[in-house]
Amino acid sequence: MLVLPAIDLRGGRVVRLRQGRAEDQTTYRDSPAAAARRWAESGAEWLHLVDLDGAFAGQPANLDAIRSIVAAVDISCEVGGGIRDVGSAAKLFSLGVSRVIFGTIAVAEPEVVRRAVERFGPGRIVVGLDARDGLVAVRGWTETSEVSALDLADRMKGFGVARIIYTDIRRDGMFTGPNVEATVELARKSRLAVIASGGVSTVADVERLAAHEADGIEGVIIGKALYDGTIRLEEALHAARKRTSA
Repeated sequence: MLVLPAIDLRGGRVVRLRQGRAEDQTTYRDSPAAAARRWAESGAEWLHLVDLDGAFAGQPANLDAIRSIVAAVDISCEVGGGIRDVGSAAKLFSLGVSRVIFGTIAVAEPEVVRRAVERFGPGRIVVGLDARDGLVAVRGWTETSEVSALDLADRMKGFGVARIIYTDIRRDGMFTGPNVEATVELARKSRLAVIASGGVSTVADVERLAAHEADGIEGVIIGKALYDGTIRLEEALHAARKRTSA
């Protein structure tokens, strides 16, 4: 199972927001490239980048920071936040990004996702399902839609999407552990590859998710726990690989 360190970008710096609230921010680093190098040197194979300004504005806003990260490391990067048209995806791919993540637009204008899959291929398109009480949240988590995570997953699968990221917003940044049950249920019912996100705070959380790789759990994103030092990336990677090979 993959472990993807998160680099959340706001104003060109590395930050974390509790439950996506813009007013509840912790700044960790001024240099996104330095953060990226740290995780790459610790063994990460992928980085999960979130353009928080882009998520709030509706278009990518931290392009210079993303460019600096891609130039700094030789590992793959996926980017989400404010990607709401095919042109924005193309711009990010031109910077060297490996995958882009569609969120709000998958609810508001799902045909955009279909066109992106057709143009770039299913391996380069991910849909982020950020859920609050089972319903998908949009526009930087400021609004909750009437669409369930499973219904949206099924629709995206029909467009050729092969991979989703599932975040339980109420767990994000709270150190309460991931919602393993809901994540596994989504993977089993949708039959899509699922990357888990939100609430991971211990190596045991990583092991619990890795135990369900056969159910479709492909990876886990870790953010706050890495920056606060409650998890060392090397230990998380070892736990994921050990459990996978067991």
